[in-house]
Amino acid sequence: MIVAGLILAALAAAIHVFIFYLESVAWTSPRARAVFGSDEESAIATRELAFNQGFYNLFLAILAVVGIIATATGAATVGMTLLFAGLGSMAAAAAVLAISSPEKRSAAAKQGLVPAAAVVVLALSFL
Repeated sequence: MIVAGLILAALAAAIHVFIFYLESVAWTSPRARAVFGSDEESAIATRELAFNQGFYNLFLAILAVVGIIATATGAATVGMTLLFAGLGSMAAAAAVLAISSPEKRSAAAKQGLVPAAAVVVLALSFL
């Protein structure tokens, strides 16, 4: 069960690294604008905000990756703490997005379902 949880955690981290890339590196590109439904003018106007937000996603991914490494190398308490903090924050951020912007529920699901599933699977591994 723990292996499945770590695989889900790695997938969640990869998703959040991709979100970091879109927000912090490619924000004004046609691809990122298409993903986020923005035009060039609004993308330019919100570039600094998106840049900062992208780093939040990167830091959450780093928490998860370090948690995976710690858990896999025998430091389970540290690893699980980092995993639950990172993955729980990912899932909570997705819930906030879904609640505050109902038209973005699809994006929230893409961002939050994998980390939420990882939290559930990892929690069940304690049983």
